[in-house]
Amino acid sequence: MTPKELLFSAVQILDKKKGMDIKALEITEISSVADYFLLVTGTSSTHIRALADEVDEELSKLGVQPDHIEGKTTGWILLDYKSVVVHIFTQSERELFNLEKLWGDAKEVDLRDLLTD
Repeated sequence: MTPKELLFSAVQILDKKKGMDIKALEITEISSVADYFLLVTGTSSTHIRALADEVDEELSKLGVQPDHIEGKTTGWILLDYKSVVVHIFTQSERELFNLEKLWGDAKEVDLRDLLTD
């Protein structure tokens, strides 16, 4: 699975599970950490855990395992798939860390065709 296919699969999984404000940043030109950061907000700590569990479970069915997972008991869960890093936040944590601003030089990926209204 290519990094972009992995990204798009994760976007669809998060969208189906009612993740909010889903954004993807392409960071290949500005960092060697990953190709993409995927950002999503959940409505509560329970919801962000459910989002993380769903991504982990559904991508596992496709044969993709995370390198590691961090923050399962916090307001910011990170699933590291090496080429794609999924950041799942509560609203307050997303506002606090503001990765969109921190990685402001990254190119935003157009996800309109993948997201439901």
